Amino acid sequence: MLPRLAKGAVLQQVRGIAGIASAEPAGPSIKTTIPGPRSKHLKQEMDAVHQTTSVRFHVDYEKSFGNYVVDADGNTLLDVYTQISSLPLGYNHPDLVKVASQPHLITSLVSRPALGSFPRTDFADGISHALTSIAPKGLKAVQTMLCGTSANENAIKTAFIWYQAQRRGGLGPDALHLDSCMRQEKPGTPNLSVMGFEGAFHGRSLCMLSVTRSKPIHKVDIPAFDWPIAKFPRYKYPLEQNAAYNKKQDQESLADVEAKIAEWKRRDNDVAAIIVEPIQAEGGDHYGSPQFFQGLRDITQKHGIVFIVDEVQTGGGATGDIWAHDHWNLSSPPDIVTFSKKLLTGGYFYGEHLRVKEAYRIYNTWMGDPTKLLLLEKAVEVIRRDGLVEQSREVGQEFQKRLGELQKASGGKLDQARGRGTFAAVDFPSATLRDKFVDLAISNGLHCGGCGDKSLRFRPSLVYTKKHLDLTFDLLDKTLKQL
Repeated sequence: MLPRLAKGAVLQQVRGIAGIASAEPAGPSIKTTIPGPRSKHLKQEMDAVHQTTSVRFHVDYEKSFGNYVVDADGNTLLDVYTQISSLPLGYNHPDLVKVASQPHLITSLVSRPALGSFPRTDFADGISHALTSIAPKGLKAVQTMLCGTSANENAIKTAFIWYQAQRRGGLGPDALHLDSCMRQEKPGTPNLSVMGFEGAFHGRSLCMLSVTRSKPIHKVDIPAFDWPIAKFPRYKYPLEQNAAYNKKQDQESLADVEAKIAEWKRRDNDVAAIIVEPIQAEGGDHYGSPQFFQGLRDITQKHGIVFIVDEVQTGGGATGDIWAHDHWNLSSPPDIVTFSKKLLTGGYFYGEHLRVKEAYRIYNTWMGDPTKLLLLEKAVEVIRRDGLVEQSREVGQEFQKRLGELQKASGGKLDQARGRGTFAAVDFPSATLRDKFVDLAISNGLHCGGCGDKSLRFRPSLVYTKKHLDLTFDLLDKTLKQL
């Protein structure tokens, strides 16, 4: 049974957390193996009522602060994984805890609104302060959603709706379209496709799996749309020593995009949208150059294709800018930018030309969560007040330098060190060796995680500083010597 606390006890607990949240542990403290006996017991209990195949260990969130996570057995770890890159200010940041105790957040939580039909009186203000204030260049309109997957899903729906409207001269669906769609026939149910890329990850819904190519286990046994998957650059590092090779990667990838657009056109299955990550995170931290992404933008404009940039994992400041695509300096903005994770709520920004005119086409019961918007509003305020994006940029420069040095000293165990800001990764010779390293690092007090076939990824929070960096590399060096 879950413990039941009286109202006064709950408020006392919240105030207690707020009072000590700034007191980070001095460092890691390991008391048991991980997972320890308490975590294993909790997993057994959970397994009776819920799937547990992906559970690593249970967390004591009431005792986790700043850059440190504490598990159910009292083990304290420096966390450079941060709930898969989704904690902008680390654990239990005092400013966010204070917001969580305010009446307007409590009423948003207890009386959760169906935002599409019955938004709160302060919802527009919340959007303005939390999201419009950090909108990508050239995009102001925004739609909140529950998570990154639902953001991507509805971004694609928005692209399809716009594409079909252009075929009708900018008009909405007529009687023929409305009638035929109920039989899943043309013209109301058109043949349209979305282009994704090799190595991409955009979510695990039926639609998003058709543009996802990161790991087979995500896709196996699930039917998929006949949508094109194009080549994505695979660079060699250091970049400055492999310029010719990497330029050829860009050229081959862009040529493949053009070829597949033409091929699907011949199949009477137009590519209505292209969706791409600035950094293929789940797929292995694969990067594209500004020239590659400008080439993509040029192609989408040439063919009248909606250009969707998936910033679910890269948005929020870890790359040294709120938006990773800002590093590209595009000649014109993307049509849609999706977000979630470090921005706490899901959603997408879009160009005004893509605004859907008919009700209930982009819709669900919740359409996001106002409590997350209230937290994000405060998080954005803290990020600006404390200069956290700039800090991430500065700490990130040192992180990249130290990661390169660690690779050189690794005796061939590490390769392809890469990153932007504190968003970083390095490769191992095999997945087996990478996974062994992750387990050893956790046992040494550093919580990290893998991605792609054999990469180790780093996703610290924005309150990660030079002292945390120094400790991180001490633990990485220690773990490498044990490997």
